[in-house]
Amino acid sequence: MSRLGQIKGKLESLGSSKAPEVLFDRQLVWISLCLMLIGLVMVTSASFPISTRLTDQPFHFMFRHGAFLCLALIVSTIVLQIPLAKWLRYSTLLLSASIVLLVIVLVAGKSVNGASRWIPLGLFNLQPAEVAKLSLFIFMAGYFVRKGDEVRRTFFSGFMKPLIIFGVLAVLLLGQPDLGTVVVMLVTLFAMLFIAGAKLWQFIALMMVGIAGVVLLIFIEPYRMRRVTSFWDPWEDPFGSGYQLTQSLMAFGRGNWFGQGLGNSVQKLEYLPEAHTDFVFAVIAEELGFIGVSLILILIFALVVKAILIGKKALEANEQFGGYLAFGIGVWFAFQSMVNVGAASGIVPTKGLTLPLISYGGSSLIIMSTAVSILLRIDHECRLAELGIQNKEHTDNEEE
Repeated sequence: MSRLGQIKGKLESLGSSKAPEVLFDRQLVWISLCLMLIGLVMVTSASFPISTRLTDQPFHFMFRHGAFLCLALIVSTIVLQIPLAKWLRYSTLLLSASIVLLVIVLVAGKSVNGASRWIPLGLFNLQPAEVAKLSLFIFMAGYFVRKGDEVRRTFFSGFMKPLIIFGVLAVLLLGQPDLGTVVVMLVTLFAMLFIAGAKLWQFIALMMVGIAGVVLLIFIEPYRMRRVTSFWDPWEDPFGSGYQLTQSLMAFGRGNWFGQGLGNSVQKLEYLPEAHTDFVFAVIAEELGFIGVSLILILIFALVVKAILIGKKALEANEQFGGYLAFGIGVWFAFQSMVNVGAASGIVPTKGLTLPLISYGGSSLIIMSTAVSILLRIDHECRLAELGIQNKEHTDNEEE
């Protein structure tokens, strides 16, 4: 056969051969990358004024956020190679490390605006609360696998033990203080308990206790009460306790349907505090308008739906650890997004929680990127199981 005939035969075989089975969720990858890219653009836009004032360099926070983004992608690539069996095996060790970090931040943490939440590491400040979220959800997913029958049958040994562990983390977090993270962890934990099969009356009773506890914590701290009262009527004290929310609402009002245009926000000119971190959504609303805000919310909603569907597929494939963890990550992303967007738009009292994969902050970006990589790994192992390909790590565990 001539050389030309060989080439023709190869081209014909390529055109007629079936595409190889994709072993990861490409849509989840693109959704996450889109949110990260939007975050880089909006953090750059929102941080121009404060960056210029603090460093005489308008792109200071852009460079830092870009570095965090690169680091997050590197960490995510590494995490993607870790089998679920290893996360299950070392879940207790990971939770213990998180508790140690929370103790360290109370003893030698960096204080910003009256809150001690960061451990200086030179290149960036580590926020142990972000590590604690993910480590708690990983530990609880493993606990439900090991003690699933107890969770469904008994009250104390199955249902209260997880809450005692949560209580230890909550005490350390409230010492910083960081009530927002405690609420996110509590809501996600309740959702995971419900998915794991806890009895409905226990779930409702403890939910009421949790709500009562949060209300009590708000009442005993004057600054939290000021946040709540300013949330009810921010215009009563627009230059005091209601200042941040009124400035945020002005940003939403100026946004209209299509926004003022990228880079044209007025509120970011140091009228709105924390414009590139907790309140970046207000700058998005002002510059991109209702259409831009809607598209970003659709992307976040799609990511959450992906997490829930991956969890459902994992449970159907009898991969309980991955299923519980995927549901936990989905609820975590959904609730934290709801609180961030709600605080910026005046729906809930202001809380210092980041918008997933968008807000400025190295710890949040890296941990949430890690969570997305774990979702991809769960989906990957489910696809391997569907094709009858046994995971090597799973095989090694059975041999042990």
